[in-house]
Amino acid sequence: MSFLDVICCGFGAVVLFYTIIAAQAGVQRSQANEALQSEVDLLEYEVLEGYKNLALIRNALERTQPDAERTEGLAARILRETEELKVQLAEAEGTTLSRREAIERLKADLKSLEEGARRLEAGAKSEGSPGRQTRSFVGDGDRQYLTGLKVGGERILLLVDASASMLDETVVNVIRLRNMPEARRLLAPKWQRTTSIVDWLAAQLPTGSRYQIYLFNTRAWPAVEGSDGKWLDVEDIEQMNQALSAVRQTVPKDGTSLENAFSALFALNPQPDSVILITDGLPTQGGSAPLLRRTIDGAGRLRLFERAIAKYPRDVPLNVILLPMEGDPSAPSAMWMASRRTGGSFMIPSRDWP
Repeated sequence: MSFLDVICCGFGAVVLFYTIIAAQAGVQRSQANEALQSEVDLLEYEVLEGYKNLALIRNALERTQPDAERTEGLAARILRETEELKVQLAEAEGTTLSRREAIERLKADLKSLEEGARRLEAGAKSEGSPGRQTRSFVGDGDRQYLTGLKVGGERILLLVDASASMLDETVVNVIRLRNMPEARRLLAPKWQRTTSIVDWLAAQLPTGSRYQIYLFNTRAWPAVEGSDGKWLDVEDIEQMNQALSAVRQTVPKDGTSLENAFSALFALNPQPDSVILITDGLPTQGGSAPLLRRTIDGAGRLRLFERAIAKYPRDVPLNVILLPMEGDPSAPSAMWMASRRTGGSFMIPSRDWP
């Protein structure tokens, strides 16, 4: 019996020991499972966050795709415009070089003319009579023209077109120049020629007469500020120089309203007995800007001209100096008929006049 007790006690001890060991192993496995589960949960969370970020990136990519396409198109257009500007720059440099050569030739001609004038002055017996002009005008070169334009009368009105089209003879160059700085627009060859014409006309004004210079585009205004409706004295040289300087400093812009230009006639009291119009074509708008349409065709411009001429007084001669503009074929005939109907003259001067 004692032997059986010993064996039973030993077996019980073995079972107890095994139970203790198994319990410890279960606790360790439970702890290991919890650690692994935590890692799995963390990985699942990261995967979900990754899916969310991926969706956000895809949405952002879809939104930016049109911008990327527009940017590619804009880049291509910028490159194309850059090449065009390079070509224009090369042409401008060539033009500048030719103009410099022309200036040098003109300087040489001027020097020879001055030497000839000094020789003539040295051989002249008297200075001669002063003539009927109040100022002088010296053109380029040694040229005389039969213009048919008589600058006469007691009250002479000069109407000078200062619209954007007076920058150049072609539509493309007008669009290019009107987007340039004002200093560049003032140097446009066509506008420089216009100011020279005004200067030449001012030199032909007879002594004892009165005059007025109005500029116009979509509106009309006097060259001398504050002289609205007033006549200026030809013999006031300082005031005339002020008027001519104002013309040279005017920047051509906007459209052309011949109705508003002719309104200057009715603002003057008494009315002029001679009007000289310097322009390059038919008007582009009436007394006010159109409400809807921003463009006008040739037939529409002709109707605007006829409406403006209908308000012009028949007893005042209208003398027209036309500097033709590209794309306006009806202007010469319409201007000629208007000047003939009022007893005035019409001329299209050569490119080197005056």
